[in-house]
Amino acid sequence: MAITPGTLKILALRQLVRPGPLYSWSQSFSTSLIHEKNIRAGQVKGTANKNKPLTYEQSQYPHLMGVTKSWNSWNTSNLDGEMAFAPHTTAEDTFIRKFMLGAWHDLFLTEVIIKRRQNMVIVAGFVKRVPQTRMLYFLKGFTEELLSHFLKRPVTVEIQTAGLRDLIHKYV
Repeated sequence: MAITPGTLKILALRQLVRPGPLYSWSQSFSTSLIHEKNIRAGQVKGTANKNKPLTYEQSQYPHLMGVTKSWNSWNTSNLDGEMAFAPHTTAEDTFIRKFMLGAWHDLFLTEVIIKRRQNMVIVAGFVKRVPQTRMLYFLKGFTEELLSHFLKRPVTVEIQTAGLRDLIHKYV
């Protein structure tokens, strides 16, 4: 049998299709290094004409959480001996966030930040500038009283007023 370039191609194709030691389980096993940075999952997708505003928190990469961006809840429920209260703390944080978004409807410009110092709960954030400052003072006192009653501990609300343009870090 004469070996021509055409028969070499056919033999090579048969070798690729034929099951055998060429396709073993070890070739489907990857041994590359793990990259612990899933950058695309937490990023906001950009627009074509770059007109979507982002705050500083939203513009940070997910793998930089705790490095350049702070956490939204500060508590010590993950310390040794405090694990019994961790679910209770998480439920309280969820309740506080939902209460704040309901009572301060469409006023918060950023995420609600919850800090816990000893027995005290501090709720902080940026709110819109409104012409009626009385409304902000009323909501602050109303929120502090109700949350103190519900949580059975002192609650302080720390708000700062800002314009929406003041919080824009970049456009995407």
